[in-house]
Amino acid sequence: MITISPSAQNYFVSLLLKEPKGTQIRVFILNPGTPYAECGVAYCLENEIEKSDVKFKYDNFYIYVNKLIVPYLKNAEIDLIIDKLGSQLTLKAPYSKTNFFKKQSSLESDIEEFLNTDINPHLLSHKGRVHLLKIVKEKIAIIKFSGGCNGCSMIAVTLKNTIEKKLLSRFPQLKEIRDETDHLHGVHSFY
Repeated sequence: MITISPSAQNYFVSLLLKEPKGTQIRVFILNPGTPYAECGVAYCLENEIEKSDVKFKYDNFYIYVNKLIVPYLKNAEIDLIIDKLGSQLTLKAPYSKTNFFKKQSSLESDIEEFLNTDINPHLLSHKGRVHLLKIVKEKIAIIKFSGGCNGCSMIAVTLKNTIEKKLLSRFPQLKEIRDETDHLHGVHSFY
């Protein structure tokens, strides 16, 4: 699926040796299927692996990708470019901006896809994620945070100013977003 040059694979292995045991790599795309698609690579802790992830095995590490963006990673390549100024990982995904034919889907799956492609890649910079638990009949979306978002002192701001605004704007049939996370501040919390 994703072709990774030997030098990039060696670089990933050297980076992962400095991270907590079990840490792997996640590849994601912000705004897939649009002209604004952006690809990225992040660390993926063991507790951040989702049921909806697809696992790709490489020498001495795995790459996790949300199954919804796998088609956008067709013919993707990761390489390590070394020049006089230093080194840089490059990720080329020629189909990341392709608008694939989309089948009819449920509101829940549309929201889950939106969270995984538009919200979670940003939360990953703080090692956090948000999940849709359910939608109750009053059109209230019940969500739960995990990782660095759980117990973060800025979670109320993130919820009201970003996630709720984006979800209500994108899905006008929703009336409210409700967080059911038991926010216990700990070493995992970003702030």
